[in-house]
Amino acid sequence: MSADPLHRAGTPQRTPTNPPPSGSGASAIEVRRSTRRRRTVSAYREGDRTVVLIPARMSKAEEQRWVSVMLDKLAAQESKRVLGDAELTERAERLSAQYFDGRARPASVRWVTNQNTRWGSCTPAEGSIRLSHRLQGMPEYVVDYVLLHELAHLLVPGHGPRFWRLLEAYPRTERARGYLEGVVAADRLPHVPGARSE
Repeated sequence: MSADPLHRAGTPQRTPTNPPPSGSGASAIEVRRSTRRRRTVSAYREGDRTVVLIPARMSKAEEQRWVSVMLDKLAAQESKRVLGDAELTERAERLSAQYFDGRARPASVRWVTNQNTRWGSCTPAEGSIRLSHRLQGMPEYVVDYVLLHELAHLLVPGHGPRFWRLLEAYPRTERARGYLEGVVAADRLPHVPGARSE
């Protein structure tokens, strides 16, 4: 056993807070290694940080793999929670503050059930944002992307270069767009004979 006090049995070793891989819901990840922990890996949210607990013996490659697995697991658990309109409004305000310096100020943000061909819509003159109910249950980073997309329309009405530059600030833009494109593509696939219809 090492003489280093950080490597004593039961004392967790903490790696510096790292930026998250794309797709995670938190803004930072802290990996804590423990010599007491033999096999299990766990993770939880602590403010805007994700803490991942792993055995001290894991290699860096194993650590990276497990961090990715645990982030996906947390995102799946969180996506099962359905946000109400009030929570959606709070989320939009937080995203505006974080990515647009609070300049995008929606008057209303709500779920709607009459949008089946688009994920969200915005009426800049009224400051209203509507998200399709089809987003409910999708990962938080996808909902955040659609919210940011609509918030950006409060600042720039069209889809020109200025609009897309605003969205570059969100690190999970490409992953969220890929997810939504996959959902659209899956909807277009022919139904497998004998498969249960939902």
